Amino acid sequence: MLVNKIIIASDHAGYELKKKVTAWLKDKGLDVKDCGTDSDASCDYPDYAHQVGFSIEKGEFEMGIVICGSGNGVQMTVNKYPHVRCALCWNNELAQLARQHNNANVISLPARFISEDEALKCVDIFLTTTFEGGRHERRVEKISRLLK
Repeated sequence: MLVNKIIIASDHAGYELKKKVTAWLKDKGLDVKDCGTDSDASCDYPDYAHQVGFSIEKGEFEMGIVICGSGNGVQMTVNKYPHVRCALCWNNELAQLARQHNNANVISLPARFISEDEALKCVDIFLTTTFEGGRHERRVEKISRLLK
């Protein structure tokens, strides 16, 4: 793994998958901060995703995981933070390319559209793949630049 500390959050639709991903990460010896939600009761995903985005933005964590039904809502929320690059991933190749080419630091999982096994593979690949840099560095630097 590239990091030892991970921050994770989900809404109600991602709660069960979050529990499994969190347990898997802890079994690997990683320090995991779980920002909630703590049940499958209906809730608002931004309340939890903002905690991940804010913590990455402040530099408290290098990488994060967000989970909701489609993966879209939590991804949109954390990507509001300038130093967050969150990628929606539902297969191994997307997880790998998100790290290699985009230097993504948060992975978004679509709980309703991915199996537990596939989600764990995506997280494993995401957390163990390094950024290639090179031509991709210039492109990644342009992501947070505001157009004037």
